Amino acid sequence: MLSGFADNIATDFRPDLVRWRQLVTPAWLAGLVAGAEVEAPPAADWRLFEAGCGAAVLFEQAHVPGASYFDTACIEQLPLWNKVADQALLALLLARGVRHNTTVILYGRNNLAAARLAHLLLYAGVADVRLLDGGFARWQAGGHACARGPAPTAAAASDFGIAFPAHPEYLIGTPQARAMLARGDGVLASIRTRAEFTGQASGYHYIAAGDIPGARWGRAGEDGDVNSMSAYHEADGSMKPAAEIAAQWAEHGILPGTPTAFYCGTGWRASMAFFYAWLMGWPAISVYDGGWFEWSQTPPAG
Repeated sequence: MLSGFADNIATDFRPDLVRWRQLVTPAWLAGLVAGAEVEAPPAADWRLFEAGCGAAVLFEQAHVPGASYFDTACIEQLPLWNKVADQALLALLLARGVRHNTTVILYGRNNLAAARLAHLLLYAGVADVRLLDGGFARWQAGGHACARGPAPTAAAASDFGIAFPAHPEYLIGTPQARAMLARGDGVLASIRTRAEFTGQASGYHYIAAGDIPGARWGRAGEDGDVNSMSAYHEADGSMKPAAEIAAQWAEHGILPGTPTAFYCGTGWRASMAFFYAWLMGWPAISVYDGGWFEWSQTPPAG
């Protein structure tokens, strides 16, 4: 913890979070893009991205001033919607001027898209990744100005600056997930609705119903809505108190200090849970990238 922690945090930040700088409010972001002096300012080299999937037209109609658009289709690949290869991810970041020491601020119309990108930036090794709490909807609800039109093209970076990826431990695949369950020394946390977790519904037209035997339910949102994270969010889309999220995880044996891999259907909801656990300072956390989609299509080893 920082010296003078409670005294040094402005009302724009959350005192219940260890990484309090990384969750920003619309008011803080509005001050930053207006050139005002803000608490916990980013590095001189910072980028603002709206993350979305196939929503470039909506971005051009209205977006946070100074933002560029980052489509998640660039960072995921068929057939399972897992992340692209490391070299492809690196090329995408460098093309957008992102190095390890670039502050990257993210938001989305669906903030799960921003969380998906945030997780992969942390995996890559970007040290200062920040998320707009409540996303674009909360920006608009606060009456903040929007810009129109395409974003200007950023200057590309020539190198990332450190070994890539810097945090491979933040992402696991199916063999590692199976090994975790077999050893019994970690938890697979299912960030899915109750109906998905109990196998009563799939949530996706292209994924079979069911869930991973031995996984623990980490909750998500309303049945029938794979974009809902109401168990984690207030009515305005902002993050619930950290203690409340930790308590609902503890009910199902998801505890800080125990190696935990979050997963969902294809990665978005799991990435939000990961990011919140990361904000809370949980150690030994990761995202199981393939999630139920890959698990359901992969025969057991042997």
